[in-house]
Amino acid sequence: MDIISIQEVPQQQQLIMEEVPQQTLPEATIVEMESGSMHVRTSEKAAKWWVLYLQMAIQSITLVYEDLGTAFHSLGVVYGDMGTSPIYVYSSTFSNGIKHEDDIIGVLSIIFYTITLIALVKYIFIVLRATYNGEGGTFALYSLICRHANVGLILTQGAEDGDLSTCSQELPNDANRLALRLKYKLENSKTWKLFLLLAAMLGTSMVIADSVLTPCISVLSAVGGLKKASSAVTEEGVVWIAIAILVLLFMVQRLGTDKVGIMFAPIICLWFSLIGSIGIYNLVKYDAKVVKAVNPIYIIDYFKRNKKNAWISLGGTVLSITGTEALFADVGHFTIRSIKISMCCVTYPALIVAYAGQASFLRKNSQFVADAFFKSIPHVVYWPTFVVAILASVIASQAMISGTFSIIQQSLPWGCFPRVQIVHTSNKHRGQVYIPEVNYLLMLACIAITLGFRTTERIGDAYGIAVVLVMSLTSLFIVLVMVLIWETHILIVMAYCLVIGGVEFIYFSSVLYKFNQGGYMQLVFALFLMSIMYIWNYVYRKIYNFELDQSISVNNVEETMARINCHRLPGLAIFHSDIVHSIPPIFKHYLTNVPAVHSVLLFVSFKSLPMSESPTEKRFIFSRAHPADLYVFHCVVTYGYNDIRNSQEPFESSLLERFREFISEQQEEESVKDRELEVLDRALQNAVVHLEGVRDVIAKEESSMVKKVVINYCYNFLNRNIRQRNKVFDVPHKHMLNIGMTYEL
Repeated sequence: MDIISIQEVPQQQQLIMEEVPQQTLPEATIVEMESGSMHVRTSEKAAKWWVLYLQMAIQSITLVYEDLGTAFHSLGVVYGDMGTSPIYVYSSTFSNGIKHEDDIIGVLSIIFYTITLIALVKYIFIVLRATYNGEGGTFALYSLICRHANVGLILTQGAEDGDLSTCSQELPNDANRLALRLKYKLENSKTWKLFLLLAAMLGTSMVIADSVLTPCISVLSAVGGLKKASSAVTEEGVVWIAIAILVLLFMVQRLGTDKVGIMFAPIICLWFSLIGSIGIYNLVKYDAKVVKAVNPIYIIDYFKRNKKNAWISLGGTVLSITGTEALFADVGHFTIRSIKISMCCVTYPALIVAYAGQASFLRKNSQFVADAFFKSIPHVVYWPTFVVAILASVIASQAMISGTFSIIQQSLPWGCFPRVQIVHTSNKHRGQVYIPEVNYLLMLACIAITLGFRTTERIGDAYGIAVVLVMSLTSLFIVLVMVLIWETHILIVMAYCLVIGGVEFIYFSSVLYKFNQGGYMQLVFALFLMSIMYIWNYVYRKIYNFELDQSISVNNVEETMARINCHRLPGLAIFHSDIVHSIPPIFKHYLTNVPAVHSVLLFVSFKSLPMSESPTEKRFIFSRAHPADLYVFHCVVTYGYNDIRNSQEPFESSLLERFREFISEQQEEESVKDRELEVLDRALQNAVVHLEGVRDVIAKEESSMVKKVVINYCYNFLNRNIRQRNKVFDVPHKHMLNIGMTYEL
């Protein structure tokens, strides 16, 4: 046998080889792991070494091609918001006009370093490393932290069922000791646990608030160019044209991110080409010396000259990074590599050149600062650019809308959002989802905001607070991830807090200045959403703990049935339950009131997995209560996000077929007679009944007035007006019986 050492293969090719599926290697190839190095042994009859390298090259080309295609699609979904910011950043920053010629360079320098530090360094090179199962967003960070430390307020760890990794498994070092101390502090403090949950909820609420204002300001700013081009167009006309465009935008969301990305990506790509080209044209024509803005000394000079007014103007420059949080939240719709490619190769250079070009134009035409973007467009390409600007502004809203769908999906396993329908729109990417109820509510909110505020200036005053607050919350979670999970050196953590945290703190202090000018609206809206999430989560945790305390172990069913003197009826009863590892208290409630159950009992729990399709062999996981003649069984039914769950008969027939196979396998292993199969067949001939628990929740009589209001009125109002559980999971309805029980919490 020949031995080819992979140690000499370049690192990039080693990584590519790791991704080559096993079936693509020659049949005679054997991969071994020896002392941390990998060797490939091939027999003389096997293909020669160049075949392996050819396969690796093909695999590499395929991966690059897929990443480039995904990166192109991501342009139409992720970067529309950030890409259209040049339309209104300078006008928002210099709302009172330009007082000094060098102020333009100072603002350009602020914009340059803001985009570089926040959008590029923070999000692209740091935050994107902290995805959870390929998902991004505030709740993804929260879930990641909960996976590595027991800081959740409920025992479940959400969608992740893997072993929890802990920092204590490594040898002690300075970073490890800090991680252990922080982990101990968080795990033993209910206050900190609650704080992290509330921070995740607030971040989610702020992103949703962003997704309401982003479509309004983007579409109004673009349509406003029509008013500037023709005096016949009134403000009223601009508002109604914007509303019509917004309605159309939300109508196409049902098509899914893939189709939307295919439609929108060419337009955004053309948009970046246009603003980049116009920027270069303006640099050459007016004043190319603005490139000296890379020197941060101009920022210091700008603040020296303008003092308080410079600080206030930061509320305008912060709009240059709107949409960066959506960049992280939308990563589940694509891949990390594709997001990085599209940012570094297209978005970042196009934006920097566009802002520099406008600054160059304003150096010679400072009187046009209110209409800087449209005035800086060469006349010959004005109307084509205007049309693309409207289309790009419509698309700009897509990033926040898609991000909202993603973070709401992430919050559901934690019981932090009322039940909604999640529609998976892609077979390739788990994160590409559409939520009908949320989509229509966002549309109505956008229409109301557009009618109420009517101008981009007033919306801009309300816009900055949510943008900066979400970024600050993301930084908080990232610092925890650095310490707890990555075990980053303390000096690097301190540098991040000093540089990135310092920039965000300064921006936050500035946007708060406009709190009473409309900034309060977005915060009030976010707090309203947060209160809904907390009320739902609070009662969710109460219900969870109640069922956990009152549940019955599968092995204690015999004792429970004997105590109640239960009678057995011919037939099979299938109890649907939320509890995976035990029997819900509603079963005991049923026996107390109806002391008779069917001859065969099967408790079925549904569990969603973070994968496209659940493996066939793991779709139904059965276990049996003892003694065997009790005929009580438990089954966990696992589903991936693309598994079909809305066909009743196939579900029931598949369940029962696999049930018979399980009994047969058990009988063969334990060498017992065919008694159980006979009992099951006889039960199937008599009746098959599906029993579904229906919970009514009320506060205990001795509870406080606040608790009674929260549970009896607020929660129950939400529960009555949302999608019911059986509709979410599409459990079979044939022969379905509901069993009601009141939970006193």
